[in-house]
Amino acid sequence: MLDGLEQAGIAGLEPRDAPGIDPALLELVHPSTLVDHVLAPMGDDERRWIDGDTVMSAGSAEAALRAAGAVCDAIDSVMAGDVDNAFCAVRPPGHHAEPGRAMGFCLFNNVAVGALYARETYGLGRIAVVDFDVHHGNGTQAAFESDGDLFYASTHQWPLYPGTGAAGETGVGNICNVPLAPGSGSRAFRRAMSETVLPALEAFRPDMILLSAGFDAHNDDPLAGLEFRTEDYGWVTAQLVRIAEGLCGGRMVSALEGGYDLQALADSVVAHVGALAGADPA
Repeated sequence: MLDGLEQAGIAGLEPRDAPGIDPALLELVHPSTLVDHVLAPMGDDERRWIDGDTVMSAGSAEAALRAAGAVCDAIDSVMAGDVDNAFCAVRPPGHHAEPGRAMGFCLFNNVAVGALYARETYGLGRIAVVDFDVHHGNGTQAAFESDGDLFYASTHQWPLYPGTGAAGETGVGNICNVPLAPGSGSRAFRRAMSETVLPALEAFRPDMILLSAGFDAHNDDPLAGLEFRTEDYGWVTAQLVRIAEGLCGGRMVSALEGGYDLQALADSVVAHVGALAGADPA
């Protein structure tokens, strides 16, 4: 992914190292018991299983702190006007991490922490997260669903892990789920975004938009079967940039979620970041 971005030579792209986050900020979303459990010291050869999909090694805690830290640091940079927007090339992903439970490759919910950090630090009233990972972000929905000043929208394959994300799950009117059948492809994705997600986002009128940018709906990805194309990620990003520019001064921070075919991931990230930088999508 990083090699792809370097080779693409996107104008204005400024790489930065991800800082660690103060663990206390994680408690904006997660109880201290979960934070302490994830960050408990481990031996160099130790493994700690979180669930059947998720295992930690000695370096996982630092990676998780830097993943959440990258999102908060990017928010700082956007709010200061140092950058127009940002993409956080981080792992582990975050959108499956519920307030009280790490799961599904995710330790802390990076975008949810970022949303509440932005609200607490900068007094932003309304924060939106748009998620186009192939899996539903159950953790982000769980963190947001009872707070009308937070908005969560997701397109995702259905049925699929983690089993949440039905269209009828609407929170307090702030949750917008568009489940898509396997094999739906580009046309169904673009229709779901154009007819449902983007109008709901515009109606919410956010002060900042965060993206859960998962690229595992790509046709070449082995984990699922929505059959999106690389160009779809450039297209949807351009639509979201347009809305951000119109509603919230362009304030947008994107964080990597899924994506497991390395070439498809690299190509999709290049399309995504290119659109964030203002390139016309194919």
